[in-house]
Amino acid sequence: MGRCPHLDKILGLNEPISRRDFLDGTLVASAGMLVAGACPFPLRGQAASEISSGWTGYTGEGDYKAAAGNTEPVIQSAHAVRDGKYDKVPSAVTETGEVYDCVVVGGGFAGLSAGLFFNQRATSNRTCLILDNARIFGGVAKRNEFVVDGHRLFAPQASVHFQPPYPNSFLKGVYDAMGLDWDAFKSYQKWQGPSPEISLPRSAYGQGTINGKPASGFFFGAKYGHKPGIWITDPWGKKLEGTPFSETTRKEMLRLNNEQPVAPPLVYDYPGDPVSRQLDSMTLEDYLIRTYGVSRETIRFFVAGEMSGGFGLGPDALSGFLEHEWSKTIPTVDDSMATGIQMFPGGNSGMIRLLIKTLIPEAIEGPRTMEAVWKNSVNFAALDQAGQCVRMRLNSTAVRVEHIGEPAKSDFVSVTCLSDGRLQRVKAKTVVMAGGGWITKHVVRDLDEARRNSYEQFNYSPYMTVNVAVRNWRFLYDLGISSAAWFEGFGRYVNVRKNATFGVDSPTTGPDLPTVLTFFVDFAKPGLPARSQGQLGRAELLSTSFADYERRIREQMTEMFASSGFDAKRDIAGIVLNRFGHAFINPQPGFFFGLDGKPAPRDALRNGPFGRIAFSHSDLAGAMDHRNAFLESERAVSELLDRVLT
Repeated sequence: MGRCPHLDKILGLNEPISRRDFLDGTLVASAGMLVAGACPFPLRGQAASEISSGWTGYTGEGDYKAAAGNTEPVIQSAHAVRDGKYDKVPSAVTETGEVYDCVVVGGGFAGLSAGLFFNQRATSNRTCLILDNARIFGGVAKRNEFVVDGHRLFAPQASVHFQPPYPNSFLKGVYDAMGLDWDAFKSYQKWQGPSPEISLPRSAYGQGTINGKPASGFFFGAKYGHKPGIWITDPWGKKLEGTPFSETTRKEMLRLNNEQPVAPPLVYDYPGDPVSRQLDSMTLEDYLIRTYGVSRETIRFFVAGEMSGGFGLGPDALSGFLEHEWSKTIPTVDDSMATGIQMFPGGNSGMIRLLIKTLIPEAIEGPRTMEAVWKNSVNFAALDQAGQCVRMRLNSTAVRVEHIGEPAKSDFVSVTCLSDGRLQRVKAKTVVMAGGGWITKHVVRDLDEARRNSYEQFNYSPYMTVNVAVRNWRFLYDLGISSAAWFEGFGRYVNVRKNATFGVDSPTTGPDLPTVLTFFVDFAKPGLPARSQGQLGRAELLSTSFADYERRIREQMTEMFASSGFDAKRDIAGIVLNRFGHAFINPQPGFFFGLDGKPAPRDALRNGPFGRIAFSHSDLAGAMDHRNAFLESERAVSELLDRVLT
């Protein structure tokens, strides 16, 4: 792929420091390292060697430096497990002599909440070890940090926001146990800027308002015959007038956006009732066609991108039961962007840090207050100390988990992990597998046929979030918008948000102050089977260098915003890519309740433990969400307690 040196200079691709491709001080990519357009890899699982040269770039500052998304060491270790490196019991294993009442494999929401539930319900002398394959805990709920013009800025890597729970609910109990202080979210940044003010949202998915109208816009470029491109502000308020869509497409998009059904919606009373089973028997795409009378083409054009932000793929490949996932399966008091949604400056990494502080008080310096836990540094040395009831071992990939003896009669489970490059083995009375199903099926070596067959029916898709730190967002304000959507090129949507004041160094925000713009990038390929979409997406994710993605980002932003004053070289202060190869479970029809008399794929994994091993990852619930992770871990720990206490 050719490149123009003059264009590189204009885009800022030759600038040093934070936007360049450095990892631990070593240059690993340059602007010229661009990959070929065609994917060179077969659609079977991608091996570790298939990661593109120059894949890792700048990863931010602070505790989360070198921990952006699935890092190269994490991917290489996981692929070694998948590709059979540890299929035979390794000879060079160090027996640590450690015996734990519970070992939890996974340090995200499922793993940490499993540790919390175990610690709450077992007696005080019981021990728990949590293994995490990354250099810092959190799974997808990590953050990126930037320092721009003297300001420390935060942004979520993936898990973004949360909503208030019902009083006396299970969810309220979990939030209370970790010390989540709702009063801290009463104060968000105030406007410091010109008039008129844009009232900013509190979430990366919300939109602001200006003069009482949505401060949003649609961009249309060369794909739609506009070069230079054009902006349509408040497109929904204008009923899509001025957009280049056909009249039929506009009508169908408005019907979907305004939720105007032409047939009575299917709403179930409880999971497993006839209506829920009917929903699970069809794709969500077929349900939308039935209910709203729109074309398949409009759904794939308009709905697929939005839905992929919550489920990884569009409705063409997903069960219709997901229509009510957020409102009925895991309900909260207020799901609205205006009054319900709350967000730490760096997304749900804030809850993760509270969980760590609760489990291991010395892990984060200072008291367990919202501000201290958010801002103070992690004390990594305190995570894995002898004598603690709960210990966390980072940089530790579980490669073999198996019962010592027959699963039904065994007293212990053997857990072999690769810790900082060395193979070590510990013993556990019980094990909670809290990582994703894509790796769990390889790690649990004596897994029975029914559970192994269940895992073979799980499909996953990749996702990427890109955080771009900018020195100002005047180029958006001068367009009269704070959120933008487009239908061509890189990404689909971006917005400006305000932050809770306990987590930032400035109580104000405005278009002339630095901020972080979060791009959400899916890899959906509507029309293909779910598994093929995931395989193609992962091939693209692994085969694309940091430099290539950086070029696309800079070109996309230049095309959209140069006319309103944006200068990529001047205004971009840092770019971090967060790539997740198996970000979302993609539940196909029948995933929840089964089809044609066959059980649901997840049933064998949720209906009881396998000997002394239970499974708690959120993909078992059919949707990646921290609330689902809590529910799955509570179930898993409850299944195992009697095996610890006897």
